[in-house]
Formats: sequence, structure tokens, C-alpha cells
Amino acid sequence: MPAQRASQSIYQQIKPSLHKRIGKELRLARRVLDIGCGSCQLVRYLADTYQQQVTGVDIASGSFPRQRVSPSGVRFRCIRRDAAELEFAADRSVDAIVMMWALHEMDHPGAILEEARRVLRPGGEVLIVDFPRGSLAQKLWNEDYYRPEEVERLLAEAGLGEIRVRLIEQGLVLWARGYRPAEGAG
Repeated sequence: MPAQRASQSIYQQIKPSLHKRIGKELRLARRVLDIGCGSCQLVRYLADTYQQQVTGVDIASGSFPRQRVSPSGVRFRCIRRDAAELEFAADRSVDAIVMMWALHEMDHPGAILEEARRVLRPGGEVLIVDFPRGSLAQKLWNEDYYRPEEVERLLAEAGLGEIRVRLIEQGLVLWARGYRPAEGAG
């Protein structure tokens, strides 16, 4: 149990730096969708720091905040939905999609990534931040994570391009991104 508490402490320590890194990566996006948003902490951070129009989507809504306004007064949305059916979002209506600590929780990640591609504008980015297979997180929480090459394959099968997958934070975190090809490019 002390090892598990120590690891949770490590992840709590890196979460603010990951939020900053995600924000920097997605800073030019006006409309952002956070799939698997949990308690909407990243949603609130992006809305507050970058004044983005952010919508968080999670299959469970138990930890959504009551107040959906950032400290600087920017409104954000948290919606209870299955991410495989984002009917509230029109085709090509989102500039960027982020999934933090969520991919490994999804029953049908391929279908979710295909739906993400549908709502993503041409040139828009999907960013996945998760734990990699064989990581400390997997050893402690006994969850099934993906290898970098598996995430790369999932992104490619969903029709995304310019894919880059790497490990960051001394190999503790998987960072993957892909882009919806421009019109006429695929």
C-alpha cells in the first residue's frame, strides 16, 4: 500500500506539468473536446488558461463540477455521453481532441477514434496522453495499457496521419498525436 500511495503522489505531481504541456500543444485550437474527461480538471484548465471553448465528455458524470465556469469566467461544458456517439458535435466542428488517462479505459477505442476523426476539422489534432504498457502504473493498478506501436496503429486505422508516439516523463507517460488529413489528402 505505501508503494501505491507513493505512485499516486508521483502522478499527482506530474499532472500540473502535463496540463501545461497539453495546453501548450493545443493552445491554437479554439474548440477543444476532452474525451474521457473525468472530473473536468483539464477542461477547466484549458478554458481558464487559453480561453478555449472546451467540452468534456465522459460516460460517467458523477464527478462533474457543479460550477461550469473557469476562475477567469470562461464557461465550459461537461457532457455525459458514450464517446463512440458524439451526436452533439457536427462533422468537422472541433479543432482538437484530447484524451488524458482515458484510452486504456475504452471498450472500443477504434470506434471512438473514428468518431473523433468525424468531428475533427481537417488539419485538427488528436492528442492521447496515457500510461504505457509495462509502466509503473500498470504494475500498481493492474490495468491494461497500450504499447506505443498499438496506439500508433489505432490512430492510423482511424484515418489520422502525421502520427507521432513517444514516451515522456522518464517513460512514465505515453504521448501520442495524429492529425486529420486536409481535404483531398485522404
